[in-house]
Amino acid sequence: QLQLVESGGGLVQPGGSLRLSCAASGFTLDYYTIGWFRQAPGKEREGVSCISSGGGSTNYADSVKGRFTISRDNAKNTVYLQMNSLKPEDTAIYYCAALLHCCCSDYVHFQYDYWGQGTQVTVSS
Repeated sequence: QLQLVESGGGLVQPGGSLRLSCAASGFTLDYYTIGWFRQAPGKEREGVSCISSGGGSTNYADSVKGRFTISRDNAKNTVYLQMNSLKPEDTAIYYCAALLHCCCSDYVHFQYDYWGQGTQVTVSS
């Protein structure tokens, strides 16, 4: 079965950190650009970050720049989103998505091939 599976979400206090993982099964991520998205209750889904298939290019939403870092380990067929200095407004369900494509330009508008089921991140004291 071809799928993406996110993990690593949870409850964390403001200022804390989490690392999300996006693991692929049934296919290799080597040639896929990966986007991370999030959706908070009552809000539209928004793009958070993207990493190109080769890993050489990354994009970040302004709201997470300097706090989040995206990376990939193709040997483990996994993409990561390291989230530091978390704020209550980061609370959302986080999704990863994969597209057979090279690059991150305009990643928020891609028609992705695969989506994960999402992982909940809650930032609260």
